[in-house]
Amino acid sequence: MARAGQRPVTAPTIYTYSILIDCCHRARRPDLGPAFFGHLLKTGIREDVITFNNLLKCLCDMKRTEEALDVLLHRMPGDLPNVITRRGHSPDVVSYNTVIDGFLKEGEISKALDLFHEMIQQGVVPNVVTYSSIIDGHCKARAMDKAEGVLRQMVDNGVRPDTVTYNSIIDGQCKARAMDKAEGVLRQMVDNGVRPDTVTYNSLIHGYSTSGQLEEVARLLEEMKTQGIMWDVFTCNSFMYYLCKTRRIKEAAELFYSMAEKGHKPDAVSYGIMLHGYATEGSLVDMNDFREQMVRDGVVPSLSVYNILIGAYAKCGKMDTAMLVFEDMLKHGVNPDQITYLIVIAAFCRMGRMDDAMDKFSEMIDMGVPHDTDVYECMIKGYFRQGDLVKANELFTEMKNKGIRRRSQKGSGRTHYV
Repeated sequence: MARAGQRPVTAPTIYTYSILIDCCHRARRPDLGPAFFGHLLKTGIREDVITFNNLLKCLCDMKRTEEALDVLLHRMPGDLPNVITRRGHSPDVVSYNTVIDGFLKEGEISKALDLFHEMIQQGVVPNVVTYSSIIDGHCKARAMDKAEGVLRQMVDNGVRPDTVTYNSIIDGQCKARAMDKAEGVLRQMVDNGVRPDTVTYNSLIHGYSTSGQLEEVARLLEEMKTQGIMWDVFTCNSFMYYLCKTRRIKEAAELFYSMAEKGHKPDAVSYGIMLHGYATEGSLVDMNDFREQMVRDGVVPSLSVYNILIGAYAKCGKMDTAMLVFEDMLKHGVNPDQITYLIVIAAFCRMGRMDDAMDKFSEMIDMGVPHDTDVYECMIKGYFRQGDLVKANELFTEMKNKGIRRRSQKGSGRTHYV
């Protein structure tokens, strides 16, 4: 089209370039967007706000948000002419929303708020997307009071919150373990005629799961069914977790195998939940069979999966098998962490194999893996049980000299294996 010249081919217009730049954003090739924009400037075709908005999206996709802000505030990059202020082409609400969202994705909430206030001063009226973005930014920063303040401001200004707005508030309250407040927002959402969706319930389910309120998880899952709200992989995983925690491993397995039939492909978390369920029951044969299926299905085991496998074998005293899994983990490029080493060291100490425990303890230090009172106390108790008080005291002195202090054990998740 650009090279057509006098041939009967439609020449590219501003719409052509707008579509091209937008495609760069949608196809996740934002690096090509500025190139097309530069070509547009050379043609002499007059730009419009839609073209600039698509350029802003590409710049923000590349985390060049400061540069996008320069474009928005009339400072075009390089030698490009300052044309954004031409009549009919001033920034609109989409322009501001794009750059605000870019800053929020980079964790720059103060810059997003500054631009939000600048937007209002320039007479551009914020819409539901603007307010929802600011609210979500506050929620991610755990500033729930500020998020609720923006929600009130939004309503006072006549902008009706939508599902995305409420979901952000609910998710923030759930992550803050304020489940009563989250339920209150849910009631407010329903009272205002906004229908909850899968994301809404997933946030609540995750909140109750992490709080240990499994009966509430069961209630919400049933509520989703009665209201015809579709489950996704996260929902299925949450239900499997609930079933495994309540020792209903067979039902969890049935749900796992039905996921694919319902169009939900199990992910690494799904496999991890089932493996942990079998490990908790001590069903090592089923656990190993499931691990082999995981490999056949092409799911790469994560560090947490390896920790589950190593912990299950270590708990049963099958250290040779546990160490084979440990070596397999290293072979696949997965580095052990503090929990991995603690599992292995604790098992060796229980078995009185203090030389093996010391080898892993030294390896842990050499690998630069953080170590705290858990692993020191494990080693010290191991030597005490062996009657080696000298070595126990040496480790105690070493721990004290390093300034390592006892930390809270709440929620460590280690006692199952240690």
